[in-house]
Amino acid sequence: MKFNILSLVFIFYSCQNTVSIAQSKNYNSYHQEAFDYCKQNNFDIGYYILIDLSIHSGKNRFFVYDFNDKKVLLQNLVTHGSCDQYQENPSKWQKAKFDNRIDSHCSMKGKFKIGKRDYSAWGIHVKYWLHGLETTNKEAVQRVVVLHSWSEVDNQEIYPNVSPLSWGCPAVSNEFMKRIDAKLKQSKKPVLLWIIG
Repeated sequence: MKFNILSLVFIFYSCQNTVSIAQSKNYNSYHQEAFDYCKQNNFDIGYYILIDLSIHSGKNRFFVYDFNDKKVLLQNLVTHGSCDQYQENPSKWQKAKFDNRIDSHCSMKGKFKIGKRDYSAWGIHVKYWLHGLETTNKEAVQRVVVLHSWSEVDNQEIYPNVSPLSWGCPAVSNEFMKRIDAKLKQSKKPVLLWIIG
């Protein structure tokens, strides 16, 4: 009888694990839309960057997706904006909010063109300008919302702890930025970065 109860417990937990794996997010529709967009707008059709800010900030949510191999090449942590300038935001550490307004310190949704490589005062001293391609992110350049690194961002998942907050920039670890920088420098065409949440 004891063996049967243990077997049932094992089966129960095995099923629970299977369900959680099955419920992981499917990004196939995003990948297809991103590929079509890149092809139509003369962007790099080898890869793009997808940032899913609906994921907890202590988990990987910055994904470099390879269109040819149909797989994620790189993934890591990324910050979101504090979004606390125009309203109180007590859940800012756990949940990203979005606003395009200047000085909002919020993240912005939508597609961006990764622009010029430039000097940054943060991290490894490299930043990439982000040019908003939609009404939800058109103030990106004026807000100086850029892709850069920050020594305060961890290089591996820290859940249930949270990543630090930015003023809207998607900031990554110094180690990860070195890998992103090396890849972006090889691109002959603009690269798409898409923030969802």
